[in-house]
Amino acid sequence: MKLGYAIVYVKDVPRSVAFYEDAFGLQRKFVHEAGMYAEMATGATTLGFAANGLAKSNLPMEFRENTADGCPAGFELGFTTDDVEGSFKRALEAGATEVSPPATKPWGQVVAFVRDQDGILVELCSPATQA
Repeated sequence: MKLGYAIVYVKDVPRSVAFYEDAFGLQRKFVHEAGMYAEMATGATTLGFAANGLAKSNLPMEFRENTADGCPAGFELGFTTDDVEGSFKRALEAGATEVSPPATKPWGQVVAFVRDQDGILVELCSPATQA
């Protein structure tokens, strides 16, 4: 088995697509004409966005919508980059909310965190070094 895609439920799919293009330099792979679902080209694993309304129609139970206020949900999206500082600044300029600025971890990786307009936690990090 392999991870094929991750879908994040958001308030406004086209807004999220535009934000991830501006903030992280991703490219749209597919946007459904109804604006309820989209996919970003992110390599082997696809990042998808689905409207909260789509989740409500697909899931037999309630779910907690992601929001910019309050604590983030218990997951993060992680993007690797050779320029964490530049990527962090770009994300903030595009409207991301700062969580923690770039810092070098004890294992040598540079890591920063931001949140998108829906409050999704996004990690920006340098490639992990091999031990």
